[in-house]
Amino acid sequence: MAIISMFYGIIVSLYFFDNRQHQLPHIHVRYQEHEAVFSIPDGNLVEGEIPQNKARLVQAWIEIHKEDLMADWELASSGQEIFKIEPLK
Repeated sequence: MAIISMFYGIIVSLYFFDNRQHQLPHIHVRYQEHEAVFSIPDGNLVEGEIPQNKARLVQAWIEIHKEDLMADWELASSGQEIFKIEPLK
């Protein structure tokens, strides 16, 4: 697992070789005791739960950084080093 961004108490991670369980590009998000998985292409919540206001922040961040996220997904799914992505400001 690699943390790619943090903002407003939200931690966003990508797992290396994590393309078997969900079969789609996604990120893992933690906020306090909550954990969730969001799809990169459409920003939908795939699994878990997170407060609605934090989910909207994550979805906005995904929309802004979709190209960077997809590039990192390709790297992570093949086990290569990934890059940090600017936090939501």
